[in-house]
Amino acid sequence: MTLLAVERIKLFSTRSPWWCTFLALALTIGFATLFASRADDQMPLQMTQIGHQFGLMVVLVLAALSITTEYRFGTLRATFQAVPNRSAVLLAKTVVVAVVALLIGEVAAFGSWGAAKVLVPNADLAIGTLDAWRQVAGVGVVFAIGAVLAVAVGALLRQTAGAVTLLLIWSLLVENLVGLIPEIGEDVQKWMPFVAADHFLTGADGVGDMPFGPWGALGYFAAISAGLWLIALIIVRRRDA
Repeated sequence: MTLLAVERIKLFSTRSPWWCTFLALALTIGFATLFASRADDQMPLQMTQIGHQFGLMVVLVLAALSITTEYRFGTLRATFQAVPNRSAVLLAKTVVVAVVALLIGEVAAFGSWGAAKVLVPNADLAIGTLDAWRQVAGVGVVFAIGAVLAVAVGALLRQTAGAVTLLLIWSLLVENLVGLIPEIGEDVQKWMPFVAADHFLTGADGVGDMPFGPWGALGYFAAISAGLWLIALIIVRRRDA
């Protein structure tokens, strides 16, 4: 618990996590509010979360910064000297960042849903089924898993610019452009991690055109993130801080 407390203090000792938290909430809820203000009574529940992708991008940046900033200023080297067990350090940092991302995601999701309820009171936005809960509460889960992936990328690259650029370009550009590759593009795109995460939140109960159903897609996204994190752990343990 002491290591978790240390990582929590380090995370919020700078202004960037606070700004990232504010920006993630503002973008997610703001886009939902903007859309709801122009929607009619037929607005579906799924559309209350239209801004979650913008919030996710900010959370990825926050998670990457949590470790690349320490490499930049050398504080991670001091942490490793105080706690030689590098696995425990990286695990504690990842847990703290993932929990923060989860909380941001849940506040953003239910804030977006609440704003839509106020602006479109006659729309059927009830959260009464497992599918409905997945579409709203699942945002926080995706944010948390995405944060794990971003920490892994930050640990591997160790540079803020490189890690943030890779995460944003991959999630916003590469996964969309893959689908344009002739003949194989659409098949390959189905296996992209952030496409799977989006399918978890927006997909129907059936598998449809995707390799898995929504819950299988979440498991796939989690497996990719966990695998990348394990690779990062091995690299962190073997190279100098």
